[in-house]
Amino acid sequence: MSGHSKWSKVKRYKGVLDAKRGKIFSKLTKEIAVACKHGGGDPGFNPRLRTILMKARAANMPVENIDRAIKKGTGELAGVNYEEITYEGYAPGGVALLIDVLTDNKNRTASEIRMMLTKAGGHLASAKHLFHRKGQITIPKEQIGEDDLMTLVLDAGAEDMVSDETDYAITTDSHAFEAVHKAIETKGLKPTTAEVAYLPITPVPLNDEKTAKSALALVEALEEHDDVQNVHSNFDIPDEIIEKLAAAV
Repeated sequence: MSGHSKWSKVKRYKGVLDAKRGKIFSKLTKEIAVACKHGGGDPGFNPRLRTILMKARAANMPVENIDRAIKKGTGELAGVNYEEITYEGYAPGGVALLIDVLTDNKNRTASEIRMMLTKAGGHLASAKHLFHRKGQITIPKEQIGEDDLMTLVLDAGAEDMVSDETDYAITTDSHAFEAVHKAIETKGLKPTTAEVAYLPITPVPLNDEKTAKSALALVEALEEHDDVQNVHSNFDIPDEIIEKLAAAV
């Protein structure tokens, strides 16, 4: 789920990133193909493709998979026509959700997303006004000192940088994302994540364990859906609840 370092911690604890790598590659293949269809297969002239290729490299997607996806998007290989849709809704606890999908059957996908939300105690409703579009880059602390990284990214145009016990999280304006990411790569650093995402303007605290568990379960179920590319949320779960839920898995 984009924009939530705490949810990333949960996923690391559960060890799902490697287990789901095949699904990650499948979703990236769709994104690459759609970007190429609308902007061409040359990343030098297609900013959207450049951003997605950053994600693909961060996920260690094989080069041959990337090349095949580009050819599908440009029409050199047969592919599927996907429609881009963002569904807006709410999870338990009043948590806002933005659900990015790429689908070849929007009626089927809309029905399935609505059913998943309803079953979990959520619903579809306007929510995009609760987010803003930002670049977000995460770098492990062992790669560089805080002062050196702060100087590097602020000079490149970053807006802010915060840290926890293991990582630095850098935030940029969506238009400055590529310049900041390039400065980081030029320095030889390897981000854990690098993407332009919807980040919450005002996070919603979930201090009740049961509600937090329900919201996390819904987000994970949505992310498992084959047509869902990203789920953006504005929940804020205390570390102690995150740790407890992760330990119970």
